[in-house]
Amino acid sequence: MAATLRERHVERLIDSCYADLDVPALTSEVLRRLPGILPVEAAFFASVDPETLLFTSAVAQDPLAAATPLFLDNEYGRADVNKFAALARSPEPVTSLDRATRGERSASARYREIMAGLGLGDELRAALVVGHACWGVLCLHRADARAGFSGTDLDLLRRLAPHLAEGLRRDVVHRALTGDGAAAAGGPGMMVLDQGFSLVSISPDAERWLARIGGPRVQGLPLPVHSAAVQLARTPDASPEAAPRPGSVRLRTLDGQWLALHATRLRGRAEDRIGVVVEPAPAAEVGSLLLAAHGLTPAQGRVTALVLQGCSTREIVARLHISGYTVQEHLTAVFARLGVSSRRELIAAVLAPQGRPGR
Repeated sequence: MAATLRERHVERLIDSCYADLDVPALTSEVLRRLPGILPVEAAFFASVDPETLLFTSAVAQDPLAAATPLFLDNEYGRADVNKFAALARSPEPVTSLDRATRGERSASARYREIMAGLGLGDELRAALVVGHACWGVLCLHRADARAGFSGTDLDLLRRLAPHLAEGLRRDVVHRALTGDGAAAAGGPGMMVLDQGFSLVSISPDAERWLARIGGPRVQGLPLPVHSAAVQLARTPDASPEAAPRPGSVRLRTLDGQWLALHATRLRGRAEDRIGVVVEPAPAAEVGSLLLAAHGLTPAQGRVTALVLQGCSTREIVARLHISGYTVQEHLTAVFARLGVSSRRELIAAVLAPQGRPGR
């Protein structure tokens, strides 16, 4: 009977991933259904920008929420097992702390310095990957006892993870191309943070944008802002042209507008600081996110983005400095992936919703 009830929760949660829920609604459904599938002490569920893996929305259940700054510092600044970025690149994006440490939890700095003090033991983490891109992460915690997550628990999360990823991916596609989440109107804003990530100063425009970013606050700042600053501060200096650029993230406001955040280092006479620019996301940035949602390679995405802008093959050749043959090669691959045979059909296919696989 218990197994039947759990299977019902699993199926209903999977169905929810194909119901075109927005991220807040999907998050609520995930946290509502999980206790009937995998009993845990606390859960963390977040959507991410697939390019930088920075959080764009997140919910952390107690006692995790109060320790968010510590978890972020560990994620971006400490060597440890099961980092979300490593899981997103791994052929096995779902695993547990006990498996990674062979049962020696104290080998993990995250366990020693954060989780043990919260009374938490084994941790089950998943990078939510579909279409070669990571769209979110899920972290589940059990109480600090000898027994941790079982192989059956891991198999259940492995089953759920691609569907949860698809639910997050579908939200990007739906909001970006239905007019819900159009480019925001307004000018860029600027804020300055000290080395402890506390706000030093902020422009009026930035204040207006921050008021429109939902979710938890860390040191008074929206989680995406704080995590962008921490990622930048914990990443060695890189070329400004490096991709993905540390400290950059695309996200939507509470009213569905697209914003881009870019953290940068500020050199000063007394103390170095961190600047964060927040501005309406350029169409190219929203477009690249959308094309990633369709599983295209970066090169295919660049060509397709120009096709969606109405560029001819000659114009694409001039702008990307590639041959006409290469343009056609990329388009042939894109046509095959989306099951179309012309540029007009390509545009229609990008706009079309997709159903649940196997249904």
